[in-house]
Amino acid sequence: MDNNIPNSPNSSSKSFWTPSRTLKVALFATGLSGIVAEYVLCTLATYFLGDSVKQFTLIVSVMLFSMGLGSRFSQFFKRYLIELFIGCELALSILVSFCSLIIYGVASVSEWIGVVIYTLSILIGLLIGFEVPLVTRINENYEELRFNISSVMEKDYYGSLVGGMFFVFIGRPDIGLTYTPFILGLINFSVGILVLFTLMPFFKGKWQRNLKGISLLTLGIIIFGLVSAKPIVRYGEQKRYTDKIVYEEESRYQKIVMTQYKDDYWLYLNSHLQFSTFDEWLYHEPLVHPVMQFATQAGSQSKKEGKIDVLILGGGDGCAAREVLKYDNINTITLVDLDPSMTKLGKENLVLTKVNKNSLNNERVKVRNVDAFTFLADSMVFYDVMIVDFPDPKTIEVNTLYTLEFYQLCYQHLRPNGIMITQAGSPYYAAKAFDCIDKTMQAAGFQTLPMHNQVLTMGEWGWIVGNKTLESEALKEVFRSFEFKNIETKWINNEAMLQITSFGKKWKKGDEGEKELEINAIHNPILYRYYHDGSWYMY
Repeated sequence: MDNNIPNSPNSSSKSFWTPSRTLKVALFATGLSGIVAEYVLCTLATYFLGDSVKQFTLIVSVMLFSMGLGSRFSQFFKRYLIELFIGCELALSILVSFCSLIIYGVASVSEWIGVVIYTLSILIGLLIGFEVPLVTRINENYEELRFNISSVMEKDYYGSLVGGMFFVFIGRPDIGLTYTPFILGLINFSVGILVLFTLMPFFKGKWQRNLKGISLLTLGIIIFGLVSAKPIVRYGEQKRYTDKIVYEEESRYQKIVMTQYKDDYWLYLNSHLQFSTFDEWLYHEPLVHPVMQFATQAGSQSKKEGKIDVLILGGGDGCAAREVLKYDNINTITLVDLDPSMTKLGKENLVLTKVNKNSLNNERVKVRNVDAFTFLADSMVFYDVMIVDFPDPKTIEVNTLYTLEFYQLCYQHLRPNGIMITQAGSPYYAAKAFDCIDKTMQAAGFQTLPMHNQVLTMGEWGWIVGNKTLESEALKEVFRSFEFKNIETKWINNEAMLQITSFGKKWKKGDEGEKELEINAIHNPILYRYYHDGSWYMY
């Protein structure tokens, strides 16, 4: 046992910060900062590497394994336990503080970002795992074993709960991934200083002076990082995009970035392109006008005769709403987008309001910031047109919005003569995913019609149309009859309808027959696997 640890429980009884209480507070803080550091790394891994479930699972597993290794390594140290604990806290304070900056910095110059993220996870896990046995061994001088073990582990786990709550409700949405790590670093630093000054009389030799000097150096490094964090992250972000970043925001749900080249703008969500002002109508016109033409010709069954009720799911940029507002026979337009930051951008950003023609501020457009699945499950309203414009199903969370259960809800809320359309990714880069969406909609009761178009900045893109009455060939003939004479469009016309409803033969090697494709369901989230198995390396 290290003989510089006092063995009398009452050695500091006159002070509130007794050695035992100080150590337990330190463990609470370590548990808090440790769990938040995990979540920060998981979120950044999802942002840079994709597949949130995979990244969260692997990073948490790797960090827990590293904590086990750290605990094992601690058995080889028999002296200077308090000094080692303070050193760990100071090392953690630097490592945790700079984790985001390191990741963004490496991302700007190297493709080894995954290695860096998992290396940071291992290092942080090793230090946290190293600390817990140290505190337990130090605290055995003040409490008998049964109380010592339970109280030490208790404080660590309580800190993890508080850390999780902090990250979800404060850290990510309000402070952001750049500055949240510095909060954690300062917590670790403060704990190290607290232990240093509480147990200062028990340090040997030059340890007291050395630890004070190291602490001051650590604080200086953290302050330097805090001051330079924004330009470093901005530089790392800018290196990820070809064009100049003119807007960026880390919302509660996603990273929103807008870039500019000459007179055109590109909108990205979690680094994935959503549209470019250069050619966005090549996407939004096929998304909106065929189904609106169908609904106009079919008539409405709403209370206001001849008026159409439209539901837009997603589309927080307002471009789909802009196209819908070109029709005079609109009764209501309800736009449901989970992220209030995205719809606020669509309402207030000068670039987007110019592109969407201020559509989200139109009195006929009602914006709801709720989950689309929950909205439909709780709603008792029926619609003539449903336009589903979600991001690609790259994650389990978004995959839910392409499931059999979701399309069954859509079917229930669609009027008998109504029609819906969903963006379905690329029919060529991710052919199995495209066909899976088609088959899943059919399983929900829809008669479907696939469509596609060449969007210059995005490649070949596709949609699936669903209705309750007309079979695919009959619906195709109706679509090919549309003239769009009374609607102002930039590209779509009767000739375009012939093009976007024609596919030719299956040509891609590896295309399976329809019977071999599985239906995407909540209990069987196969779509996002099909999506990631696509030929995106050719994109």
